[in-house]
Amino acid sequence: MELIFPSVIIILGCVALLLLLQWKNLSGPPCIRGWIPWIGAAFEFGKAPLEFIEKARIKYGPIFTVFAMGTRMTFVTEEEGINVFLKSKEVDFELAVQNPVYRTASIPKNIFLTLHEKLYVVMKGKMGTFNLCQLTGQLTEELHGQLENLGTYGTRDLNILVRHLLYPVSVNTLFKKDLFPTNKRKIMEFHQHFQAYDEGFEHGSQIPECFLRNWSKSKRWLLAFFEKNIPDIKSYIPEKDNPMTLMQALLDIIETETSEQSPNYGLLLLWASLSNAVPIAFWTIGFVLSQPSIHKAIMESISSVFGTAGKDKIKVSEDDLKKLPLIKWCILETIRLRAPGAITRKVLKPVKILNFTVPSGDLLMLSPFWLHRNPKYFPEPELFKPERWKEANLEKYAFLDGFVAFGSGKYQCPGRWLAMLEIEMCIILLFYYYDCRLLDPLPKQRSLHLLGVQQPEGQCQIEYTRRT
Repeated sequence: MELIFPSVIIILGCVALLLLLQWKNLSGPPCIRGWIPWIGAAFEFGKAPLEFIEKARIKYGPIFTVFAMGTRMTFVTEEEGINVFLKSKEVDFELAVQNPVYRTASIPKNIFLTLHEKLYVVMKGKMGTFNLCQLTGQLTEELHGQLENLGTYGTRDLNILVRHLLYPVSVNTLFKKDLFPTNKRKIMEFHQHFQAYDEGFEHGSQIPECFLRNWSKSKRWLLAFFEKNIPDIKSYIPEKDNPMTLMQALLDIIETETSEQSPNYGLLLLWASLSNAVPIAFWTIGFVLSQPSIHKAIMESISSVFGTAGKDKIKVSEDDLKKLPLIKWCILETIRLRAPGAITRKVLKPVKILNFTVPSGDLLMLSPFWLHRNPKYFPEPELFKPERWKEANLEKYAFLDGFVAFGSGKYQCPGRWLAMLEIEMCIILLFYYYDCRLLDPLPKQRSLHLLGVQQPEGQCQIEYTRRT
């Protein structure tokens, strides 16, 4: 009898706990759990996350939870949930991204949380609209140097062409002039390691790197690249009238606030500056060349500003860019169509959305990719229609309602205006100096990317001929 009584208490306690958990589940959104403990729906979700999200929305409604790899991700797809994601003080950006930052750049949680806001303020200032005019000259010069390497005629995969233009331009502008390798073998090595790191970034953000041998190798190579070059970056003296580079400004704060190594932030800045700008440049050029009327309109506007295409070596000013709004509209329309699969916040305290309570600890997820396909905000959402951006007040740096590709609130992407400027300059100079045409139809987008801009699936050859 003495043994029976404690056993009864334990059984009743387990039943009570089970009932409590069931009650909590009833008050929460529908949950897709899969059938394997801890793994949950990871396999099905990981195969094609974008399609998974849309099928789940159709089946379960405007809010649902996906349990995968021990993590609860609650997706919101309609206005009330989107407002909570964008405006609630009970959801947090920093805590949501801290683990991926640690896995991909080896920056410990305490260091990241100590430095993030300070570094963000500096990045926002250095890459803000007020300072961009100081970078147009340098970007023009860098792009001229890369375009000269193309020769007078050639054919190349468009993705490779864009990488060869933007990799050195971004590195030399953000870190230090002439930091990007010039030796052919070292250039190839940089390309291989960054592409491997970028393509594996999503898995690297979730899985311990000991299970990702090739990705880990490229991560270590890039960290070693920055560790070797940090002293030169710190001692670099910018040319007259140029302020210190962004990486120099970040190093000042990192060294003031902590004794931690700086190469990790170099790696994070490199990925942030290249991972989305390159595919957006690819898709924008591809969309424009695929639509002759848009390509013709862009060429006419370029000629109206700079004269006969290919005739002179040109410099691009801020005033010139204001006369070429169609190019910016094309970039924004491309970003709309190829936006990241999801952006995230961490729920700090339970939040009420519709008739459900989302518990603390959940990752609250919003899908720009699918929100940008909501006909309420974007009529004929699957069509490439740059003219829809006439309605945006870009003079005051305001986007269209429903456009969230750069995040939202306090921590919007600080490099959004610089990235757009780089792509604008790339398109202007490439089209001014070269007659370009696609030799292949544009490829489909991959369906695997959740964290970044959608990558192309397969190659697309471009033929380019120097204008004379």
